[in-house]
Amino acid sequence: MKAIRAHSFGGPEVLQIEEVDDPVPGPDEVVIDVRAAAVNPADTYMRSGTYAIEPDLPYTPGGDAGGVVSAVGDNVKGFAVGDDVFVGTALSFDLTGCYAEKVKRKASEVLPLPAGVSHAQAATFGVSYPTAHYALFERGGGKPSETVFIHGASGSVGTAAIQLAKRAGLNVIGSGGTQKGLDLIRAQGADHVVDHTQEGYLDEVTQATGGKGPELILEMLANVNLAADLDLVAKYGRIVVIGNRGEITISPRVAMMKELDIRGIALWNVTAEQMAPIMQDILAGAANGTLRPVIGREMPLAEAAASHVAVLESGIGGKIVLVP
Repeated sequence: MKAIRAHSFGGPEVLQIEEVDDPVPGPDEVVIDVRAAAVNPADTYMRSGTYAIEPDLPYTPGGDAGGVVSAVGDNVKGFAVGDDVFVGTALSFDLTGCYAEKVKRKASEVLPLPAGVSHAQAATFGVSYPTAHYALFERGGGKPSETVFIHGASGSVGTAAIQLAKRAGLNVIGSGGTQKGLDLIRAQGADHVVDHTQEGYLDEVTQATGGKGPELILEMLANVNLAADLDLVAKYGRIVVIGNRGEITISPRVAMMKELDIRGIALWNVTAEQMAPIMQDILAGAANGTLRPVIGREMPLAEAAASHVAVLESGIGGKIVLVP
């Protein structure tokens, strides 16, 4: 089969397509023909060698994919050749193997695909929706009638967060940096949309909350925005840091005077017991149509290097997936 391999850490150019042996399922394992593999920012950090998780070299990136079962090992129950399924980081905490024509996983780390959901859309269930759900509710404590400001809402986690928040009865303000992104945020159901490339856009957020600020902020780029978030958020508010690419200087006194909570999240800290109800809720929403995964771009598997550049650019508009 064809697979993307990295024999060293570095820039996108270390990702090369190669011919490798097909995986063979052992007991309790399944092999899946990958139809779409998600590209996540974490994949780029791992590739560069700066991530908290460092795989053994050479390795194949990617923890999330939708596909079709092509082989089952001994003792596997509940799956058969031809079943539409998906695998994801939230199920196995394995961030490797999916940038390929086939991937092998334990049967316990595979879930059936809800009816009406494409393989590409299923690739969002591994990181985007679990991250948004965990940030909004488990870490953020979001409640109906509260206002959440999603600071960078046009990406895959952002669009998932809009849908989840609206379904739960929160008021949603989302920011984007391109016209395409702003239109997408609005289309996902945000109550207010602001352009974070424009001076004074945070004043619009304050005005939309009657001057008190949002109770909850989901922050996708904390090294740029966290100091402003502290000033913006309501008294006793919560800021959940989802994404960060560097350091920032803040004034802790602002957090003291407003009694704020600044909370970080990392998906691999979620236990299997915690993740089970999160995934059940996400799949129920996908099945009944209240959650609608957004695919921003489909790229050939051979363009994995280009996908690692694209996923860090603004205005993606949903999830990037690689198609073998």
